[in-house]
Amino acid sequence: MATPDFVLTLREKIGTAPLWLSGATAVVLRGDPASGSQQVLLVRRADNGAWTPVTGIIDPAEEPADAAAREVLEEAGVVAEVERLAWVQALPERAYTNGDRAAYLDLVFRCRWVSGEPHPADGENTEAAWFALDALPEISANMRQRIAEALQPDGPTRFNRS
Repeated sequence: MATPDFVLTLREKIGTAPLWLSGATAVVLRGDPASGSQQVLLVRRADNGAWTPVTGIIDPAEEPADAAAREVLEEAGVVAEVERLAWVQALPERAYTNGDRAAYLDLVFRCRWVSGEPHPADGENTEAAWFALDALPEISANMRQRIAEALQPDGPTRFNRS
């Protein structure tokens, strides 16, 4: 997976110590929900083979919704318009194979497809495709929940509380 330059610069200074990063999940939908023809865009990650909505790290000073739309275009070659913030969650710290540790504030956005046919555009994914909501591939419970939250038509935004 491509690591943003600002993260590499931070790693030069702090080594593998935990980083707190902001991430965006873009749940891109197309089709008509009333007719049952709605589909969601998923990508298959190159690092672990998992199917997920498009996800990515928000760059410093980047608007989170802009990051979501940018990641969709960069990773799947699809133009999407962000409609709303659906869910805010803090993800548990994770350790990477190189020893780096990070935890993420994940902002889940509901997005509307504008144009483009999905394909693995930047090497971070091996596949990109539309899936009917009732025919999703194997997907983690958290990713399934991100999709479910984005499917809520008008919010409110969900916030986890401890």
